[in-house]
Amino acid sequence: MFTIPLHKDHFKKEKTNILKSDDFEINTFIYNSGVHAVEMKNNKGHLVILPFMGQMIWDAEFLGVDLCMKNAFNEPKVADQIVNTYGCYSFHAGLLRMGCPTPQDDHVLHGEFPCASMDYAWLIVDENSMTLAGSYEYIMGFGDHYIATPTVVLQKDAGIFDITMTVQNLATTKMPLQYMCHTNAAFFEGAVMTQNIADSAIKLRESVPAHVHPTPQWSAYNNSLKNSPPISVLDNKEMYDPEIVYCMDDLSTHVDIAKFEMITADQFKLTTEFNTAEFNSATRWILFNGDQSVSANVLPATCRPEGFIAATEKGTVIYLEPNEARTFKVTKTIVKM
Repeated sequence: MFTIPLHKDHFKKEKTNILKSDDFEINTFIYNSGVHAVEMKNNKGHLVILPFMGQMIWDAEFLGVDLCMKNAFNEPKVADQIVNTYGCYSFHAGLLRMGCPTPQDDHVLHGEFPCASMDYAWLIVDENSMTLAGSYEYIMGFGDHYIATPTVVLQKDAGIFDITMTVQNLATTKMPLQYMCHTNAAFFEGAVMTQNIADSAIKLRESVPAHVHPTPQWSAYNNSLKNSPPISVLDNKEMYDPEIVYCMDDLSTHVDIAKFEMITADQFKLTTEFNTAEFNSATRWILFNGDQSVSANVLPATCRPEGFIAATEKGTVIYLEPNEARTFKVTKTIVKM
């Protein structure tokens, strides 16, 4: 095993290879926008990760399948909040605040971390995997103080990767924590979604956040879903504009390891697994229109994505004691059936 420190001044506009073997390849480059990127490749596909910008996974493709949501961004943009560069495959939502803020909330969409300017980034490579890791210290005078350490681990010769986040409270007072592993998966028309929890645990979101602008057609369709089983087949795409959202609470009362699968019409199986002791909530987000489309069959989280005030009222905000740390891990897999 060996470690490769990453420094911004070593990146160039042109793609530069820094490691190549029979199993792995790692390249670095800078987008025209000025955002730094690392491409991690194995024999099944690749990930493009932004090591100094919240460690977003900007691009993901395995077995010839583009896993990313359709969006209007042709590259990541320099931004301080996620809505200004909403084109990535996955980002870390939170950490002090998360979700869609109400007018009474004091935070931006999905909080302060998604576009965080990482303090350090490095690669770890061994015979079975390669890891991109980073570190970010958040400190506010007379406020919260934490260190966050996200990682992405890509396995050898397989469409398997882990997304993790470790958060430690460095303050002498307790700290609120809201976190979601926000994966924006592609919309696979005709795909079938299954999970190892009961349909009754998947509840249609009935609140309408500020960014959603209902049409009469959508309102009628959304109302029809209230007394129906959750959407399990991605048909009726014309009805998914604006978004259809389901929420799942208290997952630890159903299973220890949650497993959500999506089988595409081309017979690719996409699986998301996580421990419900870490993520006790989840969201399903479906959207299809001419500008963007996504079928995020599961977004693991510590609470619903309805903003800080709503989570506080429902008692679902986690609080870290001084020096306490929490780690969250999501495993993504794609295989051909």
